[in-house]
Amino acid sequence: MRYFPKLVGEDVYLSPLNPEDEALYTKWLNDPAVAVNLGQFGSTISLTCERKLLADLVENGHNYAIVLREGDRLLGNASLMAVDHVNARAELGIFLGDEDCRGKGYGAQAIRLLLGYGFGTLNLHSVMLNVHADNPRAIACYKKCGFRECGRRREAKFLNGRYIDVFSMDILADEYFASEGSAQK
Repeated sequence: MRYFPKLVGEDVYLSPLNPEDEALYTKWLNDPAVAVNLGQFGSTISLTCERKLLADLVENGHNYAIVLREGDRLLGNASLMAVDHVNARAELGIFLGDEDCRGKGYGAQAIRLLLGYGFGTLNLHSVMLNVHADNPRAIACYKKCGFRECGRRREAKFLNGRYIDVFSMDILADEYFASEGSAQK
């Protein structure tokens, strides 16, 4: 079995990462449409480099493969990074690899699963993320999941010959549980 459902949603589940997916991740991370929003556009990711990165992600932290339930197809990954247990906060990172799996709600489902785990199991109080201002699809998805803009770094990223703003967004545990109809916190 390649994937092991840990957090299960309607259409997707989150599984521990599988190091055997290194070639597919390498393909995705060298795709300009994916790499540009991950801050990897100026880098060339080799199979050797991705193998090392994936091995580290498998061993450390809360990093998950996003897998389509129907057919167990790998769609991308989602992570809670920089987990700070003293201040009960973390950062969220996510990407969907293939263009044909975007815009179908899979990312939002994966985010909600990860937030439920972060707030309900890890006892986090807040989760934040950064997103390029020129990525309206991601911003809409994050808002749909309950994130709010909490800051902006003006012209903080040089991309395709111009500077763009970077938004910081966050969500608090109470906001998440209220949106999910649960009073766990």
